[in-house]
Amino acid sequence: MPPALPESVRRLIDEFAALPGIGRRSAERLAFWVLKSSKDEAMRLADAIALVKRSVRHCTVCWNLTDADPCPICASSERDASSVLVVEQPKDLITLEQTGMYKGVYHVLLGRLDPLDGVGPDSLTVSGLLARLDRPETNARGVRVRELILGLNPDMEGDSTALWLADQARQRGISVSRLARGLPTGSQIEYANPAVLADAIAGRQRM
Repeated sequence: MPPALPESVRRLIDEFAALPGIGRRSAERLAFWVLKSSKDEAMRLADAIALVKRSVRHCTVCWNLTDADPCPICASSERDASSVLVVEQPKDLITLEQTGMYKGVYHVLLGRLDPLDGVGPDSLTVSGLLARLDRPETNARGVRVRELILGLNPDMEGDSTALWLADQARQRGISVSRLARGLPTGSQIEYANPAVLADAIAGRQRM
């Protein structure tokens, strides 16, 4: 880092460079954009970051990102709360919602089982999901869960997680299905187009 730069600018570049997918050159361009922008523009960015950190949290029912608890999906009387679609991350939920095909509710695991990396059920929101299956009062609007749809990424870890969850649901007498294999094996839900996702939801299969 050139010593001629003020310490505050060097720190800003360091912070940008720590972001995923941002290299050192990109971090420098972002920092100099901040420097060249007006104070109002820069403060709008700073305020937006501060607002997100102050107001956004996980829904206590489904673990989606929200600024209201429960989230709008869990709270909506127009959603079928007896059907729970399990996804790995909030970005997967957002992608599925964009199809407009699914009218139930969700559960976000915040990951998937990966024993080799030390990720077990306790590292995810599995306990919250099992509570929803066991106790209707913990599910959206107090509705009993009748169907669990597994919308995990179709790769080795996603399939292993799906099989484990399917076994847990069957032990509780709950119907289990999964998204149809319109999603190519090894791909990620966030990169699938809406047409493929719509077909996957409509053609989900029992496990």
